[in-house]
Amino acid sequence: MKISIMKSYLNESIQHVSKAISSRTTIPILSGIKFDVNHQGVTLTASDTDISIQSFIPLEDGDKSVVQVDQPGSVVLPAKFFVEIIKKLPSQEVQMEVKDNFNTFISAGATEIQLVGLDPEEFPVLPSIEENQTVSIPGDLLKNMIKQTVFSISTHETTPILTGVLWSLVDNELKFVATDRHRLATRSAMLDNAEGIRFNNVVISGKTLNELSKIVPDQNTLVDIVVADNQVLFKIDRVLFYSRILDGTYPDTSRIIPTSYKTELVLDTKKLSESIDRAYLLSREEKTNIVRMQTMDSGTIEISSSSSELGKVREEIEPADFSGDPLKISFNSKYMLDVLKVVESEQLMIAFTGVMSPIILKPLDDSHSLYVILPYRTTN
Repeated sequence: MKISIMKSYLNESIQHVSKAISSRTTIPILSGIKFDVNHQGVTLTASDTDISIQSFIPLEDGDKSVVQVDQPGSVVLPAKFFVEIIKKLPSQEVQMEVKDNFNTFISAGATEIQLVGLDPEEFPVLPSIEENQTVSIPGDLLKNMIKQTVFSISTHETTPILTGVLWSLVDNELKFVATDRHRLATRSAMLDNAEGIRFNNVVISGKTLNELSKIVPDQNTLVDIVVADNQVLFKIDRVLFYSRILDGTYPDTSRIIPTSYKTELVLDTKKLSESIDRAYLLSREEKTNIVRMQTMDSGTIEISSSSSELGKVREEIEPADFSGDPLKISFNSKYMLDVLKVVESEQLMIAFTGVMSPIILKPLDDSHSLYVILPYRTTN
């Protein structure tokens, strides 16, 4: 293998695929990036068995020459060192040549590097996926849906299925659900091109979705999603991102979402967020994160927290609307702040069915999102 390649294209591809490399792998070949060079261009692949990412660099991009192939071939190079060294090379053009025993020589300007490569035949083969169930979604919408749900996944490996986000597609509606049993986030979107395609119980690791989100462009570039038996493939421009579907059945969360409420509040999202953030400072010191919310006789809403060592904080905010029974409730302020960070609506409806019933949060001008937080039972 012998090529000359533009550093910026090589670096971008390396940054994409290196997201699939685990620092804890016990299989030496998986700590590397595989290069495949032919007369169409260069393909980089990395995998940690749960996710695999492949990025293609064409010979030309528009009228710009990107890669010159003198000799096709393959090699696996140690990712940790390779990722760092390419960033630091002095010249915009990089020469790479693989010689006997996969010894790889890299040169740029006056810099020359020799790397010990590995046999590409030992690298695992990517999953083969039948592309008969493909849907497309704008990249910015996909990123948003991930951001507005992934914070609610469980971080405990004792229930692996809850470390992922549940995806379902029914009647053109794509829906994400995430829960750690103390809180829940759901986000849905109607897709234009999903006629006749449906799936459910597709659970993708939250960690994987965070990595995917870094690759998806912010613009509304379409991302193609292919769902197979135990894999999902995301096609983003010249990048293929394969993810394993988590094993197991996701719990039915529909039963915990009430359909009627005893109390409904509409509050300004920014004012509520700032108020709870201040109360959180004290509750955090108690290691409980407990903040109390209650309706006052004057019609305002009091938000308060206390710390046995530091003291108390309380403030009142004016609701935009209030109906139903008076209320006094305690909740985890960090969970509430996590929701408020991703809500894009200026106003938020908070609904309750009772002191120990789930707290429902609905952005007022967004019918596609809903959040649930379980309250705390406190002594006072």
